[in-house]
Amino acid sequence: MKIKGMTLVFWIVLSFIPGAVGSLFTSPNIQTWYVTLNRPQFSPPNWLFGPVWTLLYLSMGIAAYIVWERRAESKAVFAALVLFVVQLFINGLWSFTFFGQHNIFQALIQIVLLWFLIVAMIVKFYQINKPAGLILVPYLLWVSFATLLNYSFWGLNT
Repeated sequence: MKIKGMTLVFWIVLSFIPGAVGSLFTSPNIQTWYVTLNRPQFSPPNWLFGPVWTLLYLSMGIAAYIVWERRAESKAVFAALVLFVVQLFINGLWSFTFFGQHNIFQALIQIVLLWFLIVAMIVKFYQINKPAGLILVPYLLWVSFATLLNYSFWGLNT
């Protein structure tokens, strides 16, 4: 595999780490704690989350790779990729907080922070490479929905 292909694989694998780590907290709690929660009427079925997150993590990795490839052309790449890594961390932390600690309110604070980090990352990526920024818009839309969902879970279960 060429270096560029391996670099793309690196960014994609890195993007999937929060989901992999998060699943360690999510999976054991779906059939135990999560099912006991009052759910908002607009809550999607559980089976939908896996495919959606798979596509989102894949698109994040591709976007990060595109930005990485522009590192020689732009000094903003480092800051953009730092934002990328920070938002990945918060993304994974959310699963630990919501499912692992059963702390819906703290998870709400984290997902709001995540939302702002995603907006900042999209702006930075877009400035470096327009398609890289646009690839992340579905991620922002999903996290916007997830924020509303998290808020609703908090309201219905406190």
